[in-house]
Formats: sequence, structure tokens, C-alpha cells
Amino acid sequence: MAPPHLILMPSPAVLPAGVDLDGLLTELRRLSWGSADILRAYARGEQPPYGFPSALSVEDGGEGPVSAADLAVNRWLLDGLAESFPDVDWTLLSEETAKEQLTQGQPLPGEWLWILDPLDGTKDFLKGTGEYAVHLALVRGRRPVLGVVLLPEADELWIGVVGEEAWCEDRQGGRSPVRFSERSDLADLILVASRSHRDDRLEQLIAALELGGSKAVGSVGCKVATILRGETDLYVSLSGRSAPKDWDMAAPEAVLLAAGGRFTHADLTDLTYNTGDVRQAGCLIASHGKAHVALGERATRAMAEIDPGFAV
Repeated sequence: MAPPHLILMPSPAVLPAGVDLDGLLTELRRLSWGSADILRAYARGEQPPYGFPSALSVEDGGEGPVSAADLAVNRWLLDGLAESFPDVDWTLLSEETAKEQLTQGQPLPGEWLWILDPLDGTKDFLKGTGEYAVHLALVRGRRPVLGVVLLPEADELWIGVVGEEAWCEDRQGGRSPVRFSERSDLADLILVASRSHRDDRLEQLIAALELGGSKAVGSVGCKVATILRGETDLYVSLSGRSAPKDWDMAAPEAVLLAAGGRFTHADLTDLTYNTGDVRQAGCLIASHGKAHVALGERATRAMAEIDPGFAV
């Protein structure tokens, strides 16, 4: 087995039997921009399209706020995939259906799995910051092969096909490339950090990394998009009393990986999905890849002092 710090180029994406990439991407575009219409309508207090209810209700779902917008996009995407590909042997897992589908310690059966977060950044959506996203990733075994990150308010649809390429599209189909920054020295790197999920350990870790600056952005998808645009260079997730889940990370990782970036634990091991535990615990680092090994080594050393025994 190759050492974890070596960058291995993934092989071109292989899709389930009966699915061609062009046809799949065409349907993902339709479903994504439909999701944008739904979310923007709810965000503005307007009548949502496609027959969804107009009232925006928020209830306590146990793991954070759940809104009518969440549920509408969830239904739109799950139904859309099922209707467009009725005979394909894949499973659909959503944040909104996870409690019904999952048994702790037991991965879902099958080789192919869609992992969906219909509204990443719910708090930002409700606060009106515009920093929310839709995540949809196709996972084979334990690793993502394709990802879509939709930013409705930015009119951006990020698509990543692992082993091939990543790019951004607007609603008219205009296509833009990934533009990683040229920054590579740790002292120059710009961190994109969470606005709400922060504690003293994360603040200590950020200080220990000795970076060039930081900015706060909501939603993992929105954070990774700032790396893809070259506005920032890395994102760090440090689990505490809670941890991000598979649906928070799978699609952003797929797009970043397809672009040539990296998304790993601080010890440079890969994230894995559908393991029987949806929590993505530890110290996770997403970056453009140009200083990823050095970032991981510095973060690992820092965490050994900040929180001895913490599994990065």
C-alpha cells in the first residue's frame, strides 16, 4: 500500500450499468436548478414551484433545524432520481431519511449510493445570509466518484467527476474552470472557517497553523467553493460534541478531489463513507493540495498538544 502522503491519481469514473455520464449530468443539471428555484422561493417567502407548500415552517429535527425547504428539495431530488433512473441498482440516502434508513454499525447494502444533503447551511438559509448549498454525491463502496454542489444564491453549480475534472456552470450552461490560488507557503494560505461551529480547540488549532488570514463562510459547500474560486486555500473541520456527517462532506470532497485538491484527515488518511457510522469525526482538512502534507503534519502536531489523545 502506498504511503498516505503520496497523491495517487484516481482512475476515470465508472458508473453503474445502464448509466452514461452525459445523460446523468443532464438530469443532475435539471434537478439542481429545480432545487435552486425551490430554495430561492422559500428564502424569499414566495410560492414555491412544482406544487410544494408555500408556508415555511421550522421544527426541531433533533440534529438542527429542519425546514419546509429541506423537505421539499429532498422530495424533489429523491423522486427525480428514482423516476429518471428506475432500473439502476443504486441506493439513495438523504439527511432527511437517514433515521429511517440507517442502523448504527451497519453500512447500507449495495455498491452504489447517492448521499444527499438537500440544504447544507440551514442556519444561514434561515438567517438570510445566502450561504447555503445543496450537496449530492455518488459513492462507490466507501469513496465518492461524482459530486454536485449547488449554490443557489451565487447561481453556481459545481460539478466534479473524480478522475476526470471539475468545473462550475451557471443556469444558462456557461462553464468556468476551477481557479486554485497560487499560494503554497503556509504563512500565506487563507483559511475559510465556520461562522457558527467553533470552539476554543479550533481557535487554538487555527493559531498553531500560523496561516496568512481567514474568512468566515457558512455551509461546507460554500466553503469549498471559495477554495475552488481561489479566494481561500483550506478548510478545517474539528469535531467536538458533534461531528459533521457523510452528507456534509461527500459532495464537496468529490468536487475538490476531481479538481486536483485534497480532503483528508490531518494524518492524511482518506475520508470514508457508508461505513455504518455517518459521523465524520476528527480533524479534517480540505485544501487545494499545494501544501496539504505540511498542513496535515502541522495540524497533527498541534492537536497532540491541544487535546492529547484526540483521534485526528
